[in-house]
Amino acid sequence: MPTPTLPNLPEIIDGLPNICGAEINSVVQQSEPVFLPSTNIRLEEVTAAFAIALHMHQPTIPAGENGELIGNLQYMFEHPQEGDNHNAGPFANCYSRMGDIIPELVARGCNPRVMLDYSGNLLWGLRQMGRGDIIEKLQGITCDRAYQPHVEWLGTMWSHAVVPSTPIPDIKLHVQAWQQQFASIFGYEALGRVKGFSPPEMALPNHPDTLFEFIKALKESGYRWLLVQEHTVETLEGQPIPEKYLPNRLIARNGRGETTSITALIKTQGSDTKLVGQMQPYYEAKTRGKQQLGDIEVPSLVTQIGDGENGGVMMNEFPPAFQQAWQEIAQNQGVVGINGTEYLELIAAAGCEPENYPPCQAVGQHQIWSRVDPDNCTPAAVERAIACIKEDNPNYHIEGASWTNSISWVKGYENVLGPMNQLSAMFHEKIDPLGGEKFTQSSEYRQALLYNLLLQTSCFRYWGQGTWTDYAREIYQRGESHLRNAF
Repeated sequence: MPTPTLPNLPEIIDGLPNICGAEINSVVQQSEPVFLPSTNIRLEEVTAAFAIALHMHQPTIPAGENGELIGNLQYMFEHPQEGDNHNAGPFANCYSRMGDIIPELVARGCNPRVMLDYSGNLLWGLRQMGRGDIIEKLQGITCDRAYQPHVEWLGTMWSHAVVPSTPIPDIKLHVQAWQQQFASIFGYEALGRVKGFSPPEMALPNHPDTLFEFIKALKESGYRWLLVQEHTVETLEGQPIPEKYLPNRLIARNGRGETTSITALIKTQGSDTKLVGQMQPYYEAKTRGKQQLGDIEVPSLVTQIGDGENGGVMMNEFPPAFQQAWQEIAQNQGVVGINGTEYLELIAAAGCEPENYPPCQAVGQHQIWSRVDPDNCTPAAVERAIACIKEDNPNYHIEGASWTNSISWVKGYENVLGPMNQLSAMFHEKIDPLGGEKFTQSSEYRQALLYNLLLQTSCFRYWGQGTWTDYAREIYQRGESHLRNAF
């Protein structure tokens, strides 16, 4: 566990979230089991299991009084007449309600499980708008040992950046910014228990160098597994993965032939929010059984993630469906709810190691490695192969895949991506030569990092041209001005 000599981390410094400068490596690199000592699930009694995650996010926008940076939820409350902003109250309730539902279910003798994925923007925005009551509810189910077996937090990119189109040098900055902010809110001990990672928009890079650097950053930041969508990965032979109810081993190879890998839990395809809202993973798990993994039989795992607040299904249908499912499970044997790290630790204790997991790679990479010798490759050879594939197949793309193939995070957003890449390049040109732990604790650095990360928020490319791209342009201009004047 973390040593008591680590300094306390303030949540807010000079009005900004605490996202850089602390030494948290000793905390995140802990190797001991997280859930195994406290789990009340006996693997030998389980035929199938399900895991659900709730994704929560609100972007930071320059739309406060006098253009201050505020969370979009605050803007919704302040402008209830616009669009669906009248839902601000229900959204806020969704962000806090697990803090009530989990203790209620435990008190009734149920054994609930839920994984939580909150963006850094949202956590900061809640504090900005004075909603400490929501954060306190979350602290209750995160820090109270009575509820730790039931709740697992997943790490994510701090400002909900889509990994495939994030500048490679900034990937790890997002990962670690979220970790530091989380530690400042929930403590070092809680951060030490965060071992799974949920990429925004379920977007997985398929360019070899980007995927390699992403997985490398995750492992260097202490993560043990990654949540991926079924259609974003393929077998090493380029086929759809056959084992989506077992953990897979995601292999990443870069243009220099270096390889790394991380455990992947597979989110099955479908209407994410509706499936989670109606507890479909539980009902699907009831139709599954045990599967062979190496020499050992393990329960199938049905994994699903959905927006925790978005739409009538999640606002209204999910709470009673969630509670009903756990009450039913308490009366039956065989099918259980489980969290990702808990499942992996249980099957590891039974003798399954990542080397036993079926291997997979990012979708579309088979076409690259069938043209390039993986054991004797160069970045130039990889780029030539990609160019040849695109010439043969104009639909082939190397910008990654996400929860939907109908939206591109690149095409049509050059007016956001261009400034985004320019600001990132300027950030590293100014900052990288300075370096040093003391420097990253300075307010000048924190401000520069904040603008750089904020500009990469996916919302500026999700909601189309107009207000949201205008927000991006304003953040870029502020970030550029700060970098020119402060360094």
